Amino acid sequence: MGGSGRHRRVHRFTHLRTRLLAIAGLATALLAAVVATLIGSGRSAPRADVGAAVAPAAPPIAPERASRASRTQRRGPLRARSTRHRTSKKRTRRPARTKVVAQGSCEASFYGTGPATASGAPFDPQALTAAHRTLPMGSLVRVINLGNARSVIVRINDRGPFVPGRCLDLSTAAMRAVGGVLSGVIPVRYEVLGGI
Repeated sequence: MGGSGRHRRVHRFTHLRTRLLAIAGLATALLAAVVATLIGSGRSAPRADVGAAVAPAAPPIAPERASRASRTQRRGPLRARSTRHRTSKKRTRRPARTKVVAQGSCEASFYGTGPATASGAPFDPQALTAAHRTLPMGSLVRVINLGNARSVIVRINDRGPFVPGRCLDLSTAAMRAVGGVLSGVIPVRYEVLGGI
């Protein structure tokens, strides 16, 4: 036989009140245990300054500077860029001053084969060299093609040419540099250089 509705409501209320009281008692006991633990730990720890020599205070440690500012950190004001131009430390090497010690005009031919030169070195058609009848061995001569104004600097290492009207016999590479290979013989102006 079931009880009345009022009886059921009273029973539920009593049951709920009992549970709430149990939970409150459990929370109170837990809080008291935590407080007792905190108080007990404060009392049991001996003070560091009682009966001990006073140690000198350590110098304060400076905080490490961040290598790069993060996005969350505030950045300081940006410094204005200097308008002064920085001078480059690289110095360009000045070309040696060349001085024309002699000059003239004549016709120049070229040769591509031959035995050892008059200087004793083997003939190299790919080197920028030339033959002259009287200039000292090792002299540097600028040769300018009068037909197209192209020029080349050659080193005298041989004797010749022994043809009237010609004063220089260029190597194949030197004649190619001034654009006279197809002509074979070209009118030139030459300048003997000193101070290189």
